[in-house]
Amino acid sequence: MLKKVLRKVVGAILTLVYRIEITGTENYAKAGKRVLIIANHTSFLDPLLLWVFLPDDITFAINTHISQRWWLQPFLGLSQIFPMNPTHPMSLKDLIHHLRNDTRTVIFPEGRITLTGGLMKVYDGTGMVADKSQATMLPIRISGGQYTHFSRLHNVVRLRLFPKITIHILPPTQLSAPEHLRGKARRKFSGHMLADIMTEMMFTTSVFRQTIFQSLLDARVVHGGKHELAEDLERKPLTYDTLITRTIALGNALAKLTEEGDNVGVFLPNSTKTLVTILALQAQGRVPAMLNYSTGSAAMLSACRIAEVKTVLTSRQFIEKGKFSDEAAVLSKQVQLVYLEDIAQTITSQDKLKAWRQSKTADCWYPKTPRNPDSPAVVLFTSGSEGTPKGVVLSHANLLANLKQLEARISFTPQDVVLNFLPMFHSFGFTVGSMLPILSGMRVFFYPTPLHYSVIPEMAYELKGTIMFGTNTFLAAYAKKAHPYDFFNMRYVVAGAEKLQESTRETWMDKFGVRILEGYGATETTPITSVNTPMYYKAGTVGRFMPSMEYELEPIPGIQDAGQLHVKGPNIMLGYLLNDKPGKLVPPESIYGKGWYNTGDIVHVDEEGYINIRGRSKRFAKVSGEMVSLTAVEQLATKAWPSALHAATSIPDARKGELVVLLTTQKDATTQFLAAASPGVAAISLPKKILVVDSIPMLATGKINYPAVTELVIDKIFESNDSELEDGKLDKESGIYEDEDD
Repeated sequence: MLKKVLRKVVGAILTLVYRIEITGTENYAKAGKRVLIIANHTSFLDPLLLWVFLPDDITFAINTHISQRWWLQPFLGLSQIFPMNPTHPMSLKDLIHHLRNDTRTVIFPEGRITLTGGLMKVYDGTGMVADKSQATMLPIRISGGQYTHFSRLHNVVRLRLFPKITIHILPPTQLSAPEHLRGKARRKFSGHMLADIMTEMMFTTSVFRQTIFQSLLDARVVHGGKHELAEDLERKPLTYDTLITRTIALGNALAKLTEEGDNVGVFLPNSTKTLVTILALQAQGRVPAMLNYSTGSAAMLSACRIAEVKTVLTSRQFIEKGKFSDEAAVLSKQVQLVYLEDIAQTITSQDKLKAWRQSKTADCWYPKTPRNPDSPAVVLFTSGSEGTPKGVVLSHANLLANLKQLEARISFTPQDVVLNFLPMFHSFGFTVGSMLPILSGMRVFFYPTPLHYSVIPEMAYELKGTIMFGTNTFLAAYAKKAHPYDFFNMRYVVAGAEKLQESTRETWMDKFGVRILEGYGATETTPITSVNTPMYYKAGTVGRFMPSMEYELEPIPGIQDAGQLHVKGPNIMLGYLLNDKPGKLVPPESIYGKGWYNTGDIVHVDEEGYINIRGRSKRFAKVSGEMVSLTAVEQLATKAWPSALHAATSIPDARKGELVVLLTTQKDATTQFLAAASPGVAAISLPKKILVVDSIPMLATGKINYPAVTELVIDKIFESNDSELEDGKLDKESGIYEDEDD
């Protein structure tokens, strides 16, 4: 009786000071009698919260060493305790027997309070306990405790006296390993499944069904208005308060020039001003259409036509310094160019004061102006590395879901410094390089171009950068120019957009002691589909799927143990804006139904869920009925000549279907040397012809421009009067290889 009264009193006090909110209480009853309650560990308050707010007298499995501490003794007398010695294997067996008596037992699978704010290492032993006891698992996510003074995040996050704490009780689930697994393999598999359940729990209970501007306001509440979060070459850091005030001021001005729902072109470089412009448009219900200025005026005009852009925001300073006068002149004939300098002149002192007042009260009035999280947040344009660019429309929920998916797998803190040199018109640079840091409390430095190979390592050193996102091309170039100590403070280097070469991986590890985390994605997936993480890493793969993503592998004739990847999830785009349907949204759909996106990539997914990319479906050549991976050809060339760049393509072959040709910057490259350097590789998997060039055609994003590669191959053959290819020739008019015997 005394215990019940005490629980009510303590519960009332906790509810009053921490505004406790509990969701999913109906799931507790659904779990049954034999229940293993698994919870994340945010602070020393966690056991007390569960003891007070869960309806039954539950048992707590606690480390024997921890249970002996004096400050825990009063609590231990109020609850049932199952002491566990992690160094003694019998402890787990005893816990299994305890659960078989149909008890409800709480365990923290991480074994410790978080030191990062995210999930720590999840121990396999808890998974084995759930498997062996056949107990139902009840995931519970505690959120907010990490910001109290009872956490272990002092000097990591901004701690507060009474932050809001939420307890999410998720639907119960069962863990069952395949019958054929035994011993260590079964234990590892069970631990793997448990970690996935915990990760899924962290994602599904995160807030992503809202707008980006609302998330910005939420981030200010968490990290404080004075927290510095963005800087560029002008070296004038922006705080949350300043960023939100400028966003509102510019947004009010842009609202007079555009209509709600308009796609508004953004022709600006990586800078804090561009960040403010994007947020200002989104806050007012406009959609920034990010123009890729590296592709020239014709491509930008095409993008404006596809997205029905009538107004393009740019800057005179940018036009002048970037030498884009010709492009601006061409654009101005089709759309209205609006310069930020001119808008700044129209913003009066009264306007600034109004924006300041609105920013201080935004947490009150903005939520009352509901905007659909599924409405468009940005239009990005595909690079065109495989064909005609398309407009990709991403919603607020798409972007925020992808960020929360990543945060569920990798821990970020406000102490991190992101060096973002990837352009914002690229999905990698927009979502991960720009939105992630400002919404997660990290500090981001915007550098205008990734092509300054000597400067960027120096910037990483000066800024004490801890996080960097890049492509293989850029990372390899930085490694050549950098001093071995330039990346001394780097925690995460994440590679995407193209295949990470083994030579790049080895160089970064040997020279800087940094393990590159390779990921995979597409603009259509916002962009992250999968990524290796510090806890779940397998070299040569692109990691495991993001939480809440489904996948199917479509069988491809001629390809064994792999298939064409189709994916579905909360991060899949709203749809395309296509060249032949300007302004009309075409939602994603594949053979597996609506909402599915066909990546066009041929992949293998192993038993642990790691993805190995065999190549794009368009990057396979069919030679004599056999499928030959052009990506694999490039990898063979890279292994033979690691210091050179390579691009494989194919041209039509009248008799064999297609002919594989390798373009390379290796001056002495020959087919004979490549064959000798590739023992055990069938002749059909090697290029029929190797052409040496000074440089490989590249896009501004660092990807190989394959349409240009194919054109260059054909031109190169005829320019050198070398249309003869062993026993055949390339017909100049048709571009088809013909065997002389035909």
